[in-house]
Amino acid sequence: MDNFVDLIKGIHPGIFVHSVYISENQDEDKKAGFFGNLDNHLPQVYDQLNAIPELEGGFDAIGFSQAGQFLRAYVELYNEPPMHNLITFGSQHMGVSELPACGTWDVLCHLLHRYARGQVYSDWAQTNLVPAQYFRDPARLATYYDRNHWLTNINNELPDSRNETYRKNFASLNSLVLVMFSNDTTVVPKESGWFGSYLPVENAAPTQSDPPPIVPMREQPLYTEDWIGLKTLDERGAVVELICDGPHMHIARACWEPLVQQYVGGEATVDTVQSPSLIIQP
Repeated sequence: MDNFVDLIKGIHPGIFVHSVYISENQDEDKKAGFFGNLDNHLPQVYDQLNAIPELEGGFDAIGFSQAGQFLRAYVELYNEPPMHNLITFGSQHMGVSELPACGTWDVLCHLLHRYARGQVYSDWAQTNLVPAQYFRDPARLATYYDRNHWLTNINNELPDSRNETYRKNFASLNSLVLVMFSNDTTVVPKESGWFGSYLPVENAAPTQSDPPPIVPMREQPLYTEDWIGLKTLDERGAVVELICDGPHMHIARACWEPLVQQYVGGEATVDTVQSPSLIIQP
């Protein structure tokens, strides 16, 4: 990540860059990507960003993988200081229908999988396992709506609790850049990075070898009824959909550099002389 920050500073000399964290301890911060309650993580990020003077006038943001939807949630819930442009790489905006694959020696990930496969919608999983909080099973949507407390909230999916502030805040972005990886097998379906999801199915859950059709962004009720302001952004020409060739989070410079050049580094506001600012969440 330090090397990536240095490359950005080479493109935009003088830019202030902050990397979001949940814990200043690197091991604990990595663990927070698997374990914890996202409803507790977001207020921590809000307090963290509000304590940084360089961000007062606003900032651009880059979110990698699940951090993309976490930064989107910041915009919807708070957006103070305001975010101008948001770039998400391989994110899970419409959740995932399978848990991410584990590396051979990733013991923490394998332990999470062993528990979560059968208990993903239990109270404990929904408040302690991060991937479970955006797990959206197209074969169990009724259970998802009833038991999930996080993704249903930031996607404004529940009609009795839709929040107009989320729609207003998200629609205030200058640009939303959604990057999907062409060979992504970690995010299932990969089209979640573009607000796509599997068509609801009955009985057996889908598999990667026999997946149901994809409901694309512009056919989602979330979009057509503008629950979060996504349609408003799109009709303004502010939504950009791009593909990076390769598997999940294998980002060639030829893919990310033009985005950093175009959507990062603008002045914070038209009436200040504050240096441009960027936050990154890995």
